[in-house]
Amino acid sequence: MLRTIVTLCLSACLSALGLASAASPPDTPSEEVRERFKAALVEASDPSASAGDDAALNEYPLYAYLQAAHLARALSESSPGATAAAEQFLITHGDEPVALQLRRAWLDHLAERGAWTDYARLYLPGAGEACHAIHAEIRTGASHATEQRAIAQWLTPRSAPESCEPVFEWLRNRGALTAASIEARARLALDAGEPRLARWLAKSLPPPQAAPLTAWAALLEQPRAAIDQFLASPRRLIDEQALHAGWVRLARRDPDAAMDRYQALVEKLPDPPAAHSRYAEPLALALSWSRRPEALEYFSRIAPGDFAELTHEWHVRAALWAGDWARVATAIAAMPEPLREQTRWRYWAARAAEQSGARDHARQLYQTVIPTDNYYALQAAARLEQRFSPVHEPIPLNERAIDALAHNPVLIRAREWWAIGDPDQATREWRYAYGRLSESERVQAVGLASRWGWHFKSIATAAGLSLYNDYPLLYPRPFDREVTAASRLTRLPDELIYAVIRQESLYQPHAVSSAGAVGLMQLLPSTAARTARSLKWRAPSRAELREPPVNVKLGAATLRELFDEFAGETELALASYNAGPAAARRWLPPQALDADVWIENIPYNETRGYVQRVLWHSVVFSWLDERRPQDVSVLLARLGNSSGLIAGRPTVHGGAESGPE
Repeated sequence: MLRTIVTLCLSACLSALGLASAASPPDTPSEEVRERFKAALVEASDPSASAGDDAALNEYPLYAYLQAAHLARALSESSPGATAAAEQFLITHGDEPVALQLRRAWLDHLAERGAWTDYARLYLPGAGEACHAIHAEIRTGASHATEQRAIAQWLTPRSAPESCEPVFEWLRNRGALTAASIEARARLALDAGEPRLARWLAKSLPPPQAAPLTAWAALLEQPRAAIDQFLASPRRLIDEQALHAGWVRLARRDPDAAMDRYQALVEKLPDPPAAHSRYAEPLALALSWSRRPEALEYFSRIAPGDFAELTHEWHVRAALWAGDWARVATAIAAMPEPLREQTRWRYWAARAAEQSGARDHARQLYQTVIPTDNYYALQAAARLEQRFSPVHEPIPLNERAIDALAHNPVLIRAREWWAIGDPDQATREWRYAYGRLSESERVQAVGLASRWGWHFKSIATAAGLSLYNDYPLLYPRPFDREVTAASRLTRLPDELIYAVIRQESLYQPHAVSSAGAVGLMQLLPSTAARTARSLKWRAPSRAELREPPVNVKLGAATLRELFDEFAGETELALASYNAGPAAARRWLPPQALDADVWIENIPYNETRGYVQRVLWHSVVFSWLDERRPQDVSVLLARLGNSSGLIAGRPTVHGGAESGPE
């Protein structure tokens, strides 16, 4: 049977090159064919299953992947003829993703068997582990370049994979892992915040060489205790870089403890004037991320030349939180020009000018912000008491050019992987095809993905081309039935639900985040179960959360609960949906505060951007519904007073703290 598989693979490989010659758009495969392929692919990779090939699928665009799975299995079982068939498959498919996948599987088998000569012959960068490739060189004839590549693998700030240990042992045996190279890697680890790896490396060094490394590790692991030891014995030798790293860690973990020690510490350093600035900067940032009033005092201690971009930004935010508009203006004026001219800071410069009474200057600045089509454009229009319309710029699509792209066999494979629910494989094929398109074809690829209903890829491709303003194309509404049902259930506006869907998943029902959130509205299974219980529904399975009717209703119901918890204040509810209610409660202002000031001071970059983008998306969806300028005056609301409350239908504004992530 395996010999038959190999023969089928060889013949199909040779015929695969004719896929692009069709004169009319290829038919879309039926769901039955897609399901049969998925089942055959699982069976091909299952050692307990029979090894038969479903040759009836040989017209299906992804048939080569089924062949590759059979070949990978045949190679792992050392079946007769498998090597020749696999070689031919790689020749036929060149550098296509399916060939890379087979090559990777083949290389893994060769490494397991220790077949290093074959490994060296077949290896390509990206197809196998770099350390396996170096090991293959070592076993088949090492050179000076081999040693250089091995040392480059050694000099990593993280723990290396197990495959690297034979390479490192070879370096040790050659005397190439010197004390200097060990110390260099330990310092890289410490710079990357990996004290455990640094301690392990330091064990192999002479005590005098290891001591500063372990002291640095202690400053990262227990910064308060280590800094107190330094304060008690300032003559004890300590690396100033290490001391500063520990100080940064202490300021972020415990700013009160850092403030208590600041004066004593800087006075014990060799250059107290310079230390005042260098050690004030991390403390000012940490205090601003926690919205502490002392932040401005420490920003004042930073020398102008020590302000990094992040420091400039949080100086402005701390002044905003304090309501010190004169300082806002001064802090923005001190920014380097490229930063100062960003839309965000032009908007806040306008706000500061308005507060100082310079209304004409403020109006001029607001007018420059409005055409930028983003959250700050909405805010600027609201400040000028203007209705807002986005600047619609259609992408120049050509139906005949899109038809031509629809014949591209690689793009067809990308479409099929997306259609059967494997976005990773779909993205590999799309990238492979996209990299071979002309600039004009890449623009048309936006339209092709949209035609196929692959909205995530259409929007992402347009963004890569800096095409953002074709709103009818890039703000589709493919889930109207589900969104309408969720809106009726929760009394949340359709445009807000769609705005959350677009921001959370870019319309991908099968999206799964690194934290395990699932589906269109990116729900954690635990959150979905809790919301279902409150509705007296059965808790959904992970598979059910991928179904738009289930996910959208539960996501909207979760958001509705947050609206109720935060008295209908949209900004707080959205921040809570992204970062969790506990974080949003920590960020509550002590008194009524302008909503734009509160949003600007959200300490998580992701959440701040999330709230701003969802508000922007909701206005765009409202504009697309009505095609007339939108009233965005509600953006001028203040958080913490009755103007933000909802009764029945919510008011939708405009359509650690560890600091920035």
